[in-house]
Amino acid sequence: MSHDTWIHKISRIGVRPLINSPVTPNQITTLRLACGLGAAALVASGNDTLIAWGGGVFLLSMVLDRADGELARLSGKTSPWGHKYDLIADSLSNAMIFAGLGIGLRDGFFGPWAVPMGFLAGAAVAAILWLVMRAESLQGARAAEMKGSGGFDPDDGMLAIPVLIWLGLSQVLLALAAIGAPAFAVFFFLKFRKYLFSGEASTG
Repeated sequence: MSHDTWIHKISRIGVRPLINSPVTPNQITTLRLACGLGAAALVASGNDTLIAWGGGVFLLSMVLDRADGELARLSGKTSPWGHKYDLIADSLSNAMIFAGLGIGLRDGFFGPWAVPMGFLAGAAVAAILWLVMRAESLQGARAAEMKGSGGFDPDDGMLAIPVLIWLGLSQVLLALAAIGAPAFAVFFFLKFRKYLFSGEASTG
């Protein structure tokens, strides 16, 4: 993931006052995780108003996801554990928002199929981030990074979640996620398949 996307630039402004404060990057990561899980709970409610709020809380969690890394880099508080914790928080937040969406839409167009659709999308996202962590454990940080362009990176595709929710297209979002997330997971695993069966960590 790039460190200079539009969301990074926005979060950078917000964390500059925190550089010399007691606030740590891991604390922001924890807040990001809490917001991500809170957003999942809101969309799982099935209430249209709460689902809309869930979209907003998830957007906040995305900004916080960039903010923890920005604070770490600007303050010199980077650490291997902090980076891994960030990936774990990403995995849980991004997977659970889809699972929550499926639960919340179980009485909608897709009926009971909405639940497995949401969990399928969530599992695909978790699988991608698992492979990222495996690649980094073998070859170091950013080993499975996919470059972005135009101020956006592939992870910014998650912005579609709040946008489609606010447009009243939650059912469309669920369908796209159930198809697109597994498809991208297959592409990602094929692209970085060398890390699936490799047993030797990088020495340099």
